[in-house]
Amino acid sequence: MTDVLSQHRDFGILDGPVLLFGGPYSNFEATAALFERASLLGITGERMICTGDVCAYCGSPAETARLVMGSGARVVAGNCELSLGARAGDCGCGFEDGAACDRFAMEWFTYADAALDEGSRAWMRGLPGIATFCAYGKRYAVIHGGASAVNRFIWPVAADAVLREEIALIEAALGPVDGVIGGHTGMAFERIVSMGERPVHWINAGAIGLPAHDGDTRTSFALLTAKGVRFERLDYDHGAAAAAMRDAGLRAGYDRSLEQGYWPSEDSFPSEMRLGRVA
Repeated sequence: MTDVLSQHRDFGILDGPVLLFGGPYSNFEATAALFERASLLGITGERMICTGDVCAYCGSPAETARLVMGSGARVVAGNCELSLGARAGDCGCGFEDGAACDRFAMEWFTYADAALDEGSRAWMRGLPGIATFCAYGKRYAVIHGGASAVNRFIWPVAADAVLREEIALIEAALGPVDGVIGGHTGMAFERIVSMGERPVHWINAGAIGLPAHDGDTRTSFALLTAKGVRFERLDYDHGAAAAAMRDAGLRAGYDRSLEQGYWPSEDSFPSEMRLGRVA
């Protein structure tokens, strides 16, 4: 995988609320619903920040890529963009070899790889690995997984030492930040991490394309405002998205996830996050 810190882009100063989202995951219906919500909120593309993995589990990779590309949203490269852009042999998600999620990934990655045109791949290759922006007088970095590795899983239960390690890498390369916006896990959370006497806000907005493994079919995004970060749930036509997956022959279990609110396997989750429920 590409060195995350070597591919930096400055998104500048963003004036007004910023919509944060991750993991569109080829879910066209959810991504379209998100952009409709943004329009109702008066948020245009330059104030929408995506942590990557535009094309993954669901049934409309080409359509979702075109929608995101045309929205003006600012996007950093996830492992899926790196793999699909380079025509790699797998998604580079970081799942353990032989795990259920690793096996399931071959189905959707093969489908997405066949669906995308060269224009979408070229766009993916041009995305930064890390970005910075300023809002409400604070400076934020945007990554996909970690600064140490694009596919590093930073879970809500991660030790503070893990977050400090990633923040230190970012700041060594790009200077001090007040917050880090990450993705990859698909789980929305926020943490305040002490870097000496200075607090740094770690934010994961969750994923738009799949539910958060909590029995709720709605997906997640976040709004960064003058008062801080506010997590939101997104209603969309999950039945149509599940049908699109089945029409595409994607039946490994993520289609049921859209309808039931649980992932098809928990083997990639930390033990303390496992519920004993799968789709």
